[in-house]
Amino acid sequence: MASGLDILAGDQSALEASLAEKVDGIGNVTHVYFFAYIADADPDREVSINASLLQRAIVAVDKLSKSLKFVVVPTGTKAYGIHLLDRFPFKDRLPLVETLPRIPEPDASRMFYYKLIDMMRALSKDRPWSFVDVIPDNIIGFVPNNNMYCMAQSLGLYLSLYHEIEGHGAQVVFPGTMESWKAKINDSSQDIVARFSIYASLHPETAAGESVNVADNTTPTSWSQKWPVICEYFGLRGVAPEKGSGPDPEKYLTTNMDRWVEMEKKYGLQTGRVTQATNFVGFPHFIMVLFNFDRHLDLDKMHRIWGSEKEEWDVKTSWWTALDRFKKAKIIPDFS
Repeated sequence: MASGLDILAGDQSALEASLAEKVDGIGNVTHVYFFAYIADADPDREVSINASLLQRAIVAVDKLSKSLKFVVVPTGTKAYGIHLLDRFPFKDRLPLVETLPRIPEPDASRMFYYKLIDMMRALSKDRPWSFVDVIPDNIIGFVPNNNMYCMAQSLGLYLSLYHEIEGHGAQVVFPGTMESWKAKINDSSQDIVARFSIYASLHPETAAGESVNVADNTTPTSWSQKWPVICEYFGLRGVAPEKGSGPDPEKYLTTNMDRWVEMEKKYGLQTGRVTQATNFVGFPHFIMVLFNFDRHLDLDKMHRIWGSEKEEWDVKTSWWTALDRFKKAKIIPDFS
């Protein structure tokens, strides 16, 4: 275990020296799972930063380990242009399948996933190792530290506070619209993403050089199915929006900051989560309000590769597993 590595610090030789010093057994590394990303509001800068991050890391490991066999690189459904919202180019070509073309310019040049995959193809050419590109949608999972893209954390904080203030059994209106309430999607739990990634890396003959959609279940779901299940975890009743968007979770948290601080003391929770978790204002709104269209995935390729080892998780397993981990880490309270 090595932590505190800054892949972008210094030149390439400095990075390699740091890896050689801090990563025990670097010369025998066979598999790399590169789940790293640096967000930037400027798309062009985001492309540059993340391309450099990946290239420096893979070049370093390739040089230091003659045993390297396989690399897993995750991208995501922004590769299909879902972030373009009303300009989403494949609304009429669902479910989203890996053979779809890249999104049109000028958006394609500002989509860093394409740069990463083109780079991996170039780096792995004529090398003894290969790679796979896994494509999850909204990842449902636990993070020990704050992550502005973690919906399980955002909703866990919001619904915990809602339970504390409004009481057990209270009704919670979905924060989105009726359109987003009904939109079909495939969540991707961190466990399913991890297990498929490991399987693919150990069976390179099935996945080398491929891009593969990765999600929990072949059957897409909607917030109309998920919201009541998520709210049930907190002893609340999740209901549909009536007119327009429902209440804003981030506004509720910031408005009731004093009550959250009281909860931290009352339940012995880790401190500072609400303040930091709401620094990226708008992500829950983006996911639950603006994504008001179907964007579900074709999982045939994933399940064909996975074969008899394939797993599928339902909504409760995915979300409650993540929330249990936040509870165990004392990030959200245990009301039982």
